[in-house]
Amino acid sequence: MTLSLEAPISLPPQQTLRNTIMATSSCCRASLSRRPISILGQIHPTSTQTSRILSSQCARAAVSSPASPCSSTTKRPLHTTPKPQISLAEILKKTGIAQTTGRSYMIYQATEQLHKACAAQAEYTIDPEDRKASKLKHTPDGEEIGRSGGGGGEGGSAKGGVWHEEMGLLPTFSTWSQVTMLHMYLLVVRFRDMPKIQQTTFQDGLVNHFFYEAEAKMDLVHNLTSRVIRQKYLKDLFVQWRGLVLAYDEALAKDSDAVLAGAVWRNLYKADENVDVRRLAAAVGYMRRGMADLAHKGEEDLVMKGKRVFDEWGGVKAELRGVDVPSSQVKGLMDAEGLSSSEPAVKEGVKGSRFGS
Repeated sequence: MTLSLEAPISLPPQQTLRNTIMATSSCCRASLSRRPISILGQIHPTSTQTSRILSSQCARAAVSSPASPCSSTTKRPLHTTPKPQISLAEILKKTGIAQTTGRSYMIYQATEQLHKACAAQAEYTIDPEDRKASKLKHTPDGEEIGRSGGGGGEGGSAKGGVWHEEMGLLPTFSTWSQVTMLHMYLLVVRFRDMPKIQQTTFQDGLVNHFFYEAEAKMDLVHNLTSRVIRQKYLKDLFVQWRGLVLAYDEALAKDSDAVLAGAVWRNLYKADENVDVRRLAAAVGYMRRGMADLAHKGEEDLVMKGKRVFDEWGGVKAELRGVDVPSSQVKGLMDAEGLSSSEPAVKEGVKGSRFGS
């Protein structure tokens, strides 16, 4: 049996169709009147088949919804998502995200202030006018020599003079980086007393701040505009940092001032054979005193002190003066040999540099 596609369509009488359309519920008529014009334009007024389809759909809707839910006074909500029973702040607090984020920002601020304290110890500047006039001096290795200070302290006061004038170090980028890393090492030793995760966070933050400022100095102070060249110097600087930590750690592991003095001599004084051993002794005493002082500070003290964290003990200048003062034992030997000292003897067991006792 074959189906003919041209079979006539059986349509109801015209009067019956008119009655069906007239019986359409008011709800459906209101809905149809609110349809977009583009959709209404597709319904031909003389298409009886389309009218029958629409009529049957509206009639079924009217029968299934006797309360006329399609009333124009009823507004449909924009979305059906249920209202959350807990706020976003409570979710962050419950999952610990808020505490982690807040603590990370606190550590970032704390390490930034601690880095500023390290970087201010041997701060220096280079006058752009000297560069333009070709008046800049250079070391035999080609380093640019600047001027000591540069507003690294509180209220714009210049620091760095002690390490340059008293310790015999030139105001160069190399000196600044080595003195800064020396003070960073003192803080890293203190960080090791913290829980592992906290120690890593503090140490990473401190090191990151250092390398950010090192690259900024290369660009703004020394006019190294090439990022490729800066990256090369930064890689070399990172190797120096790792070697410095290893050398100073060896001295702590062996508990030897001689090993520590050798590490200071190689890093800070570039293995200069003509270095003043008094300055080496003062640097070692300064490091010992600094580690002892930081060991008694809590985390809150480190955060609160910030840029003044190294200002509570005598400083390297005081250690340098202490080197020249003979201990009681040495003074006794000098008196036995008929030698005299213009400085009073330092009593045994006095807190401070190990070279003064």
